[in-house]
Amino acid sequence: MKIILLGPPGAGKGTQAKLITEKYSIPHISTGDIFRKNISEKTPLGIEAKRYMDNGQLVPDEVTIGIVNDRLSMNDCENGFLLDGFPRTVKQAEALDSFLNSNEQKIDTALLIDVPKEFILERMTGRRVCSACGASYHIKFNTPKVENKCDVCGGLLVQRKDDTEETVKERLDVYDRQTQPLIQYYKEKNILAKVDGTEEIGMVFEKICDVLGAVAK
Repeated sequence: MKIILLGPPGAGKGTQAKLITEKYSIPHISTGDIFRKNISEKTPLGIEAKRYMDNGQLVPDEVTIGIVNDRLSMNDCENGFLLDGFPRTVKQAEALDSFLNSNEQKIDTALLIDVPKEFILERMTGRRVCSACGASYHIKFNTPKVENKCDVCGGLLVQRKDDTEETVKERLDVYDRQTQPLIQYYKEKNILAKVDGTEEIGMVFEKICDVLGAVAK
C-alpha cells in the first residue's frame, strides 16, 4: 500500500499516520525526519540541504526529490509506505510519479484528512502547554482542573508562539496556496480520497481503514 497523506496543519495527520503504519506494517516517511537523518549522517544530499537551511532558504525541489527517492529505494519500502510532507508541489508529485513508474510502481491513494479552517483555528489556538513539564491541554476540549495550572506538576500553562491566531492563519494560508493544486492533481488522477477529520480519532481512523480497504481490493 503506497499512500500519500494530505491535510492542513492541526488536522491530526501525525496521529493517524502512526495508526496507519502500525496497522499496515509500512514505514511512515516524513520529509522532516529524512532531512534530519541525512544531515546527521552527512550524506552528500544532506550536506547540500543543510547549506540551504543554514541560509534560511527553502531546500530546492531537486534536492528534496533526491532525498525522498533515496529513502523510497530502501528495502523496508518494498511492501509500501506512507508519505507525509511530500510531495508539497505538483512538480514534486510529477517527479514522484516518474520515479515510481520507472520501478513499475504507483501511488495507491492520496488520502486527504479534511478539516475546515474554523475548526483548526479553534483546535490550535486553544492549545496550552505546561511551561514546566510540557503536558498538553486545551481550553475547551481538555481543560485543567485548576485554570492555567498543570494537573501533573502545577506549572503555569502557556500558549506556544506557533499557536497564536495570527500564526495559525498564516500557516493555513500557506497550506492552501501550496496544496490546492496538489489536491486537484490527485483528483484528476482519480486517486484522491477524503475523510472528515473533525470526528474523534478512532472514528477518523475507522473511515481511513474503510478507504484503504476499498483501495486494496
